[in-house]
Amino acid sequence: MQSIHEVAVRAKQTARRLASATTREKNDALEAIAQGVEASTARILQANAKDLEAAAQSGLSHALVDRLRLDAARLQAMARGVREVAALPDPVGRIERLDSRPNGLRIGKMTVPLGLVGIIYESRPNVTIDAAVLCLKSGNACLLRGGREALESNSALVAVCAEALERTGLPREAVSFVRSTDREGVREMARLSGVLDLLIPRGGEGLIRFVTENATVPVIQHYKGVCHVYVDAAADMEMALAIALNAKTHRPGVCNAMETLLVDAECAERFLPRATEAFRQANVELRGCPRTRALVPSMLPATDADWDTEYLALTLAVRVVDGLQGALDHVALHGTGHTEAIVTNDHTRAERWIREVDASLVLVNASTRFNDGYELGLGAEMGISTTKLHAYGPMGLEELCAKKWVGYGTGQTRR
Repeated sequence: MQSIHEVAVRAKQTARRLASATTREKNDALEAIAQGVEASTARILQANAKDLEAAAQSGLSHALVDRLRLDAARLQAMARGVREVAALPDPVGRIERLDSRPNGLRIGKMTVPLGLVGIIYESRPNVTIDAAVLCLKSGNACLLRGGREALESNSALVAVCAEALERTGLPREAVSFVRSTDREGVREMARLSGVLDLLIPRGGEGLIRFVTENATVPVIQHYKGVCHVYVDAAADMEMALAIALNAKTHRPGVCNAMETLLVDAECAERFLPRATEAFRQANVELRGCPRTRALVPSMLPATDADWDTEYLALTLAVRVVDGLQGALDHVALHGTGHTEAIVTNDHTRAERWIREVDASLVLVNASTRFNDGYELGLGAEMGISTTKLHAYGPMGLEELCAKKWVGYGTGQTRR
């Protein structure tokens, strides 16, 4: 078996070819991947069944099993997502801000691929395809390392990509896969200086901290999502309840699910009893602050740790706050830069929320579940960056590129 370094070097060697690939070549490869996913449904599901069986034996959590599971509908959605990426404009080679200097030199910026992008991720085999197609369309090679719980599924999906690349004339090593699933393999990937141009870890807090602490290459963190919905006194209570329920219960095991509900003290007595009943009907365990429990004594008491917990389950922390300022103060202290939503019909408060909340997506009158590459029009995403260099929020094609300066002269020399 090749070492991780050897696999990475071979992948890196394809980056130059991909950077010069035409839009037609890249789109043909993506269509071949989409067709390959559809044609290989039985093979992929058979591999996924092995992973699911192993997950059941190892006691993997319900949230992680949900992320791991594939079915015909999810594979069809996967193929559809590949075609949506193919339909997006190609960012590579685009020149912007071509301005003339006083000496006649025209200066602008050109969008260029990053080179070799590494992705370390857990549980979700769909990331294999999302990462591959986004990297290919943006002219990058990729080095994928999934978790042991999805090893068979990921191997099958990478094989589909390799076959599609070969059929369309692009190097199969452009989508390379690291089979090592131990922490030493993660450490080795994180230290591929001079080979790996960017590393994106997606997974639990422990994985991201480990990668960040051991990396000698640039890292973009897909950190945890302690997401909030704040129900303002000026909110439409029906809308607020619908948004809160969707944010918590639509898919509780994902990073853009709401983990804390903040309620303005002015409307708490009107909103909380009804919301409590709706959440309980949805089997959500509620943990409330003292002011919340004064209105709904049956709630479990929240601890200080609850305000910083990403449950990824049907558990919700609830806090009554003193108006918009109280909500802003809570989010500033406990938010993780992921997704924050306000429900209000007061335009001034909504605009203040948009301006002052520091998160990769800030919403007014909408569920936190919209912080997703597909929902934001990116076709797919490499992850949701909660850092600000060089991307903030879902990472699509644009975020997998850099910009280099270019200049057009007519013989200018510097004096």
